[in-house]
Amino acid sequence: MSRFFSQQHRHLEAYTPGEQPKDMQYVKLNTNESPFPPSEKALAYAAEAAKNLQLYCDPTCSALTKEFARRYGIGEDEVLFTNGSDDALNFCFMAFCDREHPAAFPDITYGFYPVFAALNHIPYTEIPLTDTLAIDADDYIDIRKNIFIANPNAPTGVALPLSEIVRIVESNPDFVVIIDEAYVDFGAESAVGLIHEYDNLLVIQTFSKSRSLAGGRLGMAIGNASLIRDLNTIKYSTNPYNVNSMTQAAGVGTLLDDDYTRLNCERIADNRVYLTSALEELGFTHTVSSANFVFAQHPDLDGGALYRQLKARGVLVRHFDKERIRNYNRITVGTREQLDILLKHIREILEENA
Repeated sequence: MSRFFSQQHRHLEAYTPGEQPKDMQYVKLNTNESPFPPSEKALAYAAEAAKNLQLYCDPTCSALTKEFARRYGIGEDEVLFTNGSDDALNFCFMAFCDREHPAAFPDITYGFYPVFAALNHIPYTEIPLTDTLAIDADDYIDIRKNIFIANPNAPTGVALPLSEIVRIVESNPDFVVIIDEAYVDFGAESAVGLIHEYDNLLVIQTFSKSRSLAGGRLGMAIGNASLIRDLNTIKYSTNPYNVNSMTQAAGVGTLLDDDYTRLNCERIADNRVYLTSALEELGFTHTVSSANFVFAQHPDLDGGALYRQLKARGVLVRHFDKERIRNYNRITVGTREQLDILLKHIREILEENA
């Protein structure tokens, strides 16, 4: 760092994104992207919007907001679109958290939560997952903190039932409960239907995973109008034009091609069953995933060594260094062809290590 770097950020541990290496052609199963391209309608809408890139984008995302609100049965003032869901999450830390309103989230979860807390100088508590790497709702009852829960959780993939989310929300009425639903479309229950019942519930979603727009960077916060107004205050105080014109248009096209999204989610769910069954036959154990990835370990393979050996063979998975999960690898559910390549190399590695 330079001698000019602010003292308040000198000890900040930045988020580490998944690898995007260019040294060779990889089977990329490390960042939970969709293996399927955006819908043709999304691409066509984005191409049309590109014709006017000399103009600023619509800061209100009006066409996208109108279509999303119509499709999900909410008010147009109950959703805010952002530059990826990370943008929305950062807005939540900025809008609702301070020293009198600290944050709480699991100790094993999305790695950006502690980064956003540290960046915004917010005290936070990390609540341990259970021995089965699940969230215990009882640990969040009446804790008097703003709560951030990824559901399904990442990197474990384990989902919390909607009834447990309701318990958490109801027991913390004076604090905001943020449910991060990046992976909800692959098998979990969404809390969006509860936003009219609870004024302290905010749901975060993204177009990156099920909707095949990871490179477009489009996320959203969904909640009652007063919470959305709070987030808009942060948005218009930082970057009003945070969602570009092509991404807004691609988002509209994606919503208008919902059958394509639904079909891809079904294919990924089927491939998840295929992958977990094959891994079990090879001696792996795994959490029960409701996401588009599998979190697995093998009793005879070090997790880091397996990650490195797969990478050397041209297959990328995600490995984490945290003590409790360092023997696991998170494997994105790709196409059947990608998974067959992965499994072929795992069999070879097991034979070499026998």
